[in-house]
Amino acid sequence: MKILHTADWHLGKKLEHFSRLEEQREVLDEICQIADDENVDAVLIAGDLFDVANPSIDSIELFYKTLKRLAKHGQRAVIGIAGNHDSPDRIEAPDPLARECGIILLGYPNSTIRPFSLDNGIAITRSDEGFVEVKLPNQETLLRVILTPYANENRLKKYLGDANQEQALRELLQDKWKNTANTYFDENGVNILMTHLFVTPSGDIDEDLEDEEEKSVLSLGGAQAIHTQNFPSSCQYVALGHIHSYYAVQEDPFPIVYSSSPLCYSVSDRQKEKHVVLVDIEAGKQARYQKIPLTKGKKTAQVKCQGMEEALSYLQDNPNKLIELTLVTDHHLTASERKQLFDSHQGILRIIPEFSDPELLKFTSGKQIDLSKDMMDIFSDFFMYRKNQEINEELKSLFKEIINEKVEE
Repeated sequence: MKILHTADWHLGKKLEHFSRLEEQREVLDEICQIADDENVDAVLIAGDLFDVANPSIDSIELFYKTLKRLAKHGQRAVIGIAGNHDSPDRIEAPDPLARECGIILLGYPNSTIRPFSLDNGIAITRSDEGFVEVKLPNQETLLRVILTPYANENRLKKYLGDANQEQALRELLQDKWKNTANTYFDENGVNILMTHLFVTPSGDIDEDLEDEEEKSVLSLGGAQAIHTQNFPSSCQYVALGHIHSYYAVQEDPFPIVYSSSPLCYSVSDRQKEKHVVLVDIEAGKQARYQKIPLTKGKKTAQVKCQGMEEALSYLQDNPNKLIELTLVTDHHLTASERKQLFDSHQGILRIIPEFSDPELLKFTSGKQIDLSKDMMDIFSDFFMYRKNQEINEELKSLFKEIINEKVEE
């Protein structure tokens, strides 16, 4: 049985003011082509299908068209779960139509997919909360998948029916997964678990792999890291989403793998090469898998250049990247210089001046701002720093209204 594992599409994502929709269209086309070329039996999408809970019409249209193509009009099973960026209700909303194409979408950890069968051979033979057993065309072996979409810790405990709110989430998930696996997993089928959570061998997040935009999930109200030992021993493969880098968390006794996002979604993304994972698996045997690189989409870069000449040279040599440019300079950039930089490259995300003159450093760090100054003076200095011009009276009056205090002229 061949399974394609992908995750973190983030359809509708923007990087600063740049839409990524056309790049997403290209890379999803590439993923569909890989699924066809490898003749996979099923596709797993491990969460963060959209970038926001209320995505654009264009993003929704791209999502449905891609699912339909991946499903080969009902000849291939496609199973997706909600991530922390998704609205669970939106993910589950198309279920009646999706099932007619062999597409299974789960938004909540305790949702149950009703059994169904299609003329082409796809069927849900058994189901339970967060579990499906799938009969695939041209396969005698049944595919069993435990599904745990993302939810914050309080909601996960609610869905798991926890009476002890002090018990660690990882222990609750371990018990839930173990009970489900004991009921439905055996050596006569292919046994997989898919979830959208942080998973580590030790419980400590690897700083080199963690995406900056995902760090906030670990704050209060997020879901704590899950350990590899929390997964049932009867699993043959665990398909993960949430971390945007490809990462094999564990190899033995069964693989636990993050497939990566299909595109670079932040300049801080440490691993610029993106992948899907092809899993070759048989009942009762250890899964074999390989990462397949994705070639579409622009790379991102954080670059420091010494002066305008070096910056313009780099921009000219890298026309297809999305760039955060730090420019070392001995003066505030003029409007003309900024225009020259932006005109030379269509993918500049932001320009960060790094001043070599100590007198110009006072607004590069909050520690160097003179807080003894009047608020209006601080704002006027900041406006000069950002706009290279004096603040006018209209803006002064507006600022006074905002802070609701009188400032002596």
